[in-house]
Amino acid sequence: MSESGLLVALDVDGTILHEDGTMSDAVVEAARAASDRGHHLMLATGRSWETTHQIIDQLGIDPAYVVCANGALVMRRDPTEPTGYNRHLIETFDPSEVLRTIRSHLDDGRYMVEYPSGYRRYTEGMSDWNLENAEEVEFEHLLSEPVTRVVVVSPEHDELDFLSVVEKMGLHQVTYAIGWTAWLDIAPLGVNKSTALERVRQWLDMPEERIVAVGDGRNDIEMFQWAGRSGRAVAMGQAPDEVKAAATEVTGGIDDDGLVAVLTSL
Repeated sequence: MSESGLLVALDVDGTILHEDGTMSDAVVEAARAASDRGHHLMLATGRSWETTHQIIDQLGIDPAYVVCANGALVMRRDPTEPTGYNRHLIETFDPSEVLRTIRSHLDDGRYMVEYPSGYRRYTEGMSDWNLENAEEVEFEHLLSEPVTRVVVVSPEHDELDFLSVVEKMGLHQVTYAIGWTAWLDIAPLGVNKSTALERVRQWLDMPEERIVAVGDGRNDIEMFQWAGRSGRAVAMGQAPDEVKAAATEVTGGIDDDGLVAVLTSL
């Protein structure tokens, strides 16, 4: 670790990437410049590793660790692996009870599960997701094996309606976060971005006051609480009010490249 460098944990969607999946040249330039100044940029995302590793390449960074699946998977740099990383830490849970509970409340839910290997299974209707290394199955085929992550989409609801429905479900024994729209991301109980990032901080022997976290979603709230104890927790300008409230500061929105201002301030 650089003696003066900061550990900078970046969310992906809504922080680095626009809603259409593009990344601005200004963000790339700012990320590379921050890395050149000795800061340690890494990603902390709800995405699978299969949809994350190319973002590292686009940014031109080379982190020692990458947090995926909202903390259920931590990848470690390993030049012997095809993608340059191995699956260093994996947290799993039995999805059967939570899936049955959710299905009883959603008439038109669509579901996806991710396994420790990165392979995924999904039900009919998950057409808006990256479906590489995945297969479509009937709902019952999602229940039989431990998973790192469950994704639920409800096209019948808008975001606020979906929040209300999820609260009524009384989900227990899992950790969950609701995305930009009506989709639910579920991880093992007690696992979130902050739990994985704390492990990374300890592995890297990084002082708490040299932590910076940037994000925009409800799945970033625990990360902000963790980073904001002694470091910086920065919410993007378009983040929901409860996400901004968990941060120590707010930057511009994704459409204004709010991340650039944070990176250039380091």
